[in-house]
Amino acid sequence: MPDPSISFLDQPHGAPHLRSDPEPDALLIDDDDRYSRLRLIPWWRQEKLAAAQVLVVGAGALGNEVLKNLALLGIGTTYVIDLDEVEPSNLSRSVLFRAEDGGQPKAEVAARRAKEINPDITVHALRGDVITDVGLGLFRDVDVVIGCLDNREARLWVNRQCWKVNTPWVDAGIQEIQGVVRVFVPPDSPCYECGMTAMDYQLLNLRYSCPLLRREDLQAGKVPTAPTIASMMAALEVQEALKLIHGLPVAAGSLLVFNGVANQFYTTRLPYRDDCLSHETYPEPVEAPLGCSSTVLELFQVARAALRGPLTLALDRDLVTSLDCPRCGWSAEVMRPRTKVRQSEAICPTCREPARPEMVSAIEEGSPLVSRPLAALGIPPYDMVRVDGADGSGFFLLAADRAAAFGPAV
Repeated sequence: MPDPSISFLDQPHGAPHLRSDPEPDALLIDDDDRYSRLRLIPWWRQEKLAAAQVLVVGAGALGNEVLKNLALLGIGTTYVIDLDEVEPSNLSRSVLFRAEDGGQPKAEVAARRAKEINPDITVHALRGDVITDVGLGLFRDVDVVIGCLDNREARLWVNRQCWKVNTPWVDAGIQEIQGVVRVFVPPDSPCYECGMTAMDYQLLNLRYSCPLLRREDLQAGKVPTAPTIASMMAALEVQEALKLIHGLPVAAGSLLVFNGVANQFYTTRLPYRDDCLSHETYPEPVEAPLGCSSTVLELFQVARAALRGPLTLALDRDLVTSLDCPRCGWSAEVMRPRTKVRQSEAICPTCREPARPEMVSAIEEGSPLVSRPLAALGIPPYDMVRVDGADGSGFFLLAADRAAAFGPAV
């Protein structure tokens, strides 16, 4: 029976009624329709959910709960990315993992189990790093991104990617039995970076050594969390995504904080920073018949139709081209994004002194690197790239990668 304590939801100040057609007869319930009870919600549009695309970043405790809820709701297409494998410690906090899944990629296992919950849906699993392995085209295609992350670096990257293509995203963080959920809607709301403090930037920089390479000894610590708080915050994340897909209002740029010890919620509004580095939005790109296997030269040939003068390819991810020892002259080609090069690699094998990383953030037309494939320069499949010319910039989507960029569907 309905709970009289929540009867206020039936009042005019409750959830908005978006239907223009007559109200359904609440007594007519199709028991063969798995969504029949959901359809009784006045503003519910199951067809919107079936057509929706959602990117879930992270398949840990939060990601498991998010994927479970998306499957129950019948979200048509979900993409999930995670770099890690299932470990025994995941089994106490992750509803989709089993003991026999040990050593398997989290994204693939979670995708498979979500599909078992609801065969109507499609889930694409990608084992990788959201910073280096997901092209901007995917951020552009989805309706909403849901972050299930545990570090500032990945959150900041997701935030900037979403702002470039005007895709809303929902973030959550958990620790012990505390949690926070925040919604960001570009281009006008405060964003994740707007709320970052000087200490946040300092902690972010601590992940890297003096030569700007990642330090192994400062890996993110294991944050203690309970499965209960993961369930709660993930449910709120998906509920915010549900509202975004339906076009319902959300409190963009605000934090919803839950104190699990006192059982108290409170909200706070993030400041909007006019000088925020994340507030860069790209125009609609040219869909180029190229992929990340194409060379820079081939990209420049396409860009030449819209741009004049010498051309330069801007790299969103700083590229370490080589490691060079200033003491003995040892040198080794690297050709990997900076975030994928560890400090331990920058030790000269000859004299054991620190080597210096050579990095580039752009490829000019006369560079010998123009003959290299875009993938060799750290550009992932289905990315959106910027080419600068004498009279402006052009933005190009590597459209040939569209079908192959999403990982296997289950």
